Amino acid sequence: MFSEPRILKPLPRLQGWFDDDHYLMQKRDATTSAIVKVNAKTGEETILLDFNSINPNLDEAELTAEENIGITKDYTGLLFYDDNDLFFYSVPQNKVTRLTNDKDEEVNPMLSPDGKKVAYTKNKDLYVVNVESAKETRLTNDASDVVYNGYASWVYMEEIIGRSLNYRAFWWAPNSEMISFLRFDDSPVPQFPLYKADGVHGELEWEHYPKPGDPNPIVKMGIAHISANKVVWIDEDENADQYTAWPFWSPDSKEMFYQVLNRDQNDLQILSANPETGKNKLVYQEKNNTWVEFFEDIHILKNNEGFILRSELDGWRHLYYYDMNGKLKKQLTKGEWNVSDIKLVDEENKRLYFEANKGERLEAHLFVVDFNGDDIEQLTNIPGTHKVNVSPNGKYFYDSYSSISTPGKLELYNGDGNLIKNLGDRKSKIFDEYNLGTTEIFSIKTEDGFDLPAMWVLPPDFDENKKYPVLFAVYGGPGGTDVTNSFSAYLDRYFISQSGIIYLVLDHRGSAYFGKKGKDYLYRNMGKWEINDYAEAVKWLKTKSFIDSTKIGITGSSYGGYVTCMALTLGADYFTHGVAEYSVTDWALYDNVYTERYMDLPAENKEGYKYGSAMTHANKYKGLLRLTHGTLDDNCHMQNTLQLVDKFTSMDKHFELMLYPNERHGVGFPKWQHAQREYVQFWYKNFLGKDFAKE
Repeated sequence: MFSEPRILKPLPRLQGWFDDDHYLMQKRDATTSAIVKVNAKTGEETILLDFNSINPNLDEAELTAEENIGITKDYTGLLFYDDNDLFFYSVPQNKVTRLTNDKDEEVNPMLSPDGKKVAYTKNKDLYVVNVESAKETRLTNDASDVVYNGYASWVYMEEIIGRSLNYRAFWWAPNSEMISFLRFDDSPVPQFPLYKADGVHGELEWEHYPKPGDPNPIVKMGIAHISANKVVWIDEDENADQYTAWPFWSPDSKEMFYQVLNRDQNDLQILSANPETGKNKLVYQEKNNTWVEFFEDIHILKNNEGFILRSELDGWRHLYYYDMNGKLKKQLTKGEWNVSDIKLVDEENKRLYFEANKGERLEAHLFVVDFNGDDIEQLTNIPGTHKVNVSPNGKYFYDSYSSISTPGKLELYNGDGNLIKNLGDRKSKIFDEYNLGTTEIFSIKTEDGFDLPAMWVLPPDFDENKKYPVLFAVYGGPGGTDVTNSFSAYLDRYFISQSGIIYLVLDHRGSAYFGKKGKDYLYRNMGKWEINDYAEAVKWLKTKSFIDSTKIGITGSSYGGYVTCMALTLGADYFTHGVAEYSVTDWALYDNVYTERYMDLPAENKEGYKYGSAMTHANKYKGLLRLTHGTLDDNCHMQNTLQLVDKFTSMDKHFELMLYPNERHGVGFPKWQHAQREYVQFWYKNFLGKDFAKE
């Protein structure tokens, strides 16, 4: 399962575009370690940063160029973090400058747009340092155990700003003279204990974690002016029960746009603030009877020409063009499909490039539309799921794509969508020697008319006259998409099918494929419709002569773990076996931002919270459920699993439990190998009557 040979190869490591004619590639081989720019038309390579030539200049500082954490936009400077300090290397000067020299950790260092400064947080306060003089300036001064400047409170990191920013809650202005940031005060937020069993006496780790109905952190938005070393606070009521986040700067840095969402999460405002005074004004407002989500990709156009939003205003995620007063100029796209990503706003030619599932709902393709909403053109046409990167003015794009039958490919195209050349192929020489089984995409119709997307991998020697167990692999969260026409680089599905088990993936009505109307079925009802639709799939499976209805399994982690727990309790008449990893088991135990978005406050939806708890349906449990959890999970607390264990043991139910000491939300190396082997062993033992360890 873990050994060579590899049937998939890595694709070239492209890193965006240098200009409209050259893309960037990281090149490492026996003789070269560099970032090169490649002429898209001729293929000519020019070394932009030669790490081999830079490294001798870094020896004294005990750094290597490949380990840089940031590169200036003009590729003349590299930022490093080593031994809790920051270093900057100037390529023209062949010079290393130590930027900080203390025992404190610089967190989330980020180069300014002009490459002359680095911002970061230290001990939860915001700092900036000049890369030439190494002069450090402290921009805020009131951080404490509960107050953080530019560093996110846990629930904001997880549910609003996003994990990818790693708690960073500050954003540079384009002019490199200002930084917008969020200040958090966690003092109202209840603390949750995480227990470490290490040593003799153990240890408690406390986390400010608001459960549904709990108070939130007090948050306000500030703008740090670097030259004047002052902070201008945005004119908002910081004690209002609302969420403030996602600032966006105008290209000229004269305005900062930010968003405010009410506690019920059904009324979103975009406001514009004056960076000098903090005074604000309402630019745009969007309301919904269920919920509205923050905009993470507002595009502010130059010269006050307006802004572009990707909104679900008409029930599907589409592109809208507004003037600076929030008046709609044009809805650029429409239809029963979703725009998944804005790839380029070409203001010069007034064209917008975007990825969407227009035409084929299980695929993603590149499209372009003009600012009038006319002439939508599809630029990728090979069936599959495409992820593209468009050059600054749309002259070229490179495209990484795959389908259920084709491993990833990387290709270069001109702006009209005509192929220039293939840049890489994930299929290795030995790929075709392996029979991975047949992968098929189809749909399963529910009794009330939803065509649910489905995909399965059949065993290589599939025989309709035999009986096969089925394993559902789920995530199932609102707005997700588990089924896509793409090739999975995680080969577990093929291994499972080669073992003689049908591997199945299904999207319920609350997935993105059914728009806001479908997602709204889950409003105040999480758990109900997911299990309803997965059960409908089981009913459909049972009509097939080759399905072993005594072995219908389901597995998932996090939200997928929740669905698995509900499937073995609420859906116990349909599912016989399950492996639930680091699960939510009761929505009263998860964080308030995510949960209240879909379920409202517990006091306003008592029946919904009760019905959506696996504990409520534990009396129906009759199959075999394996629960796994990391003991230091700071996201889905182990409390979830323990409360279900308490319920099962009180009822004298048989189940399996595996805890991973000191693991967080997921299991990392080296314990990951144990978790994977035990996972496979569960299915081998219960579905195949085999011992995986002896295979």
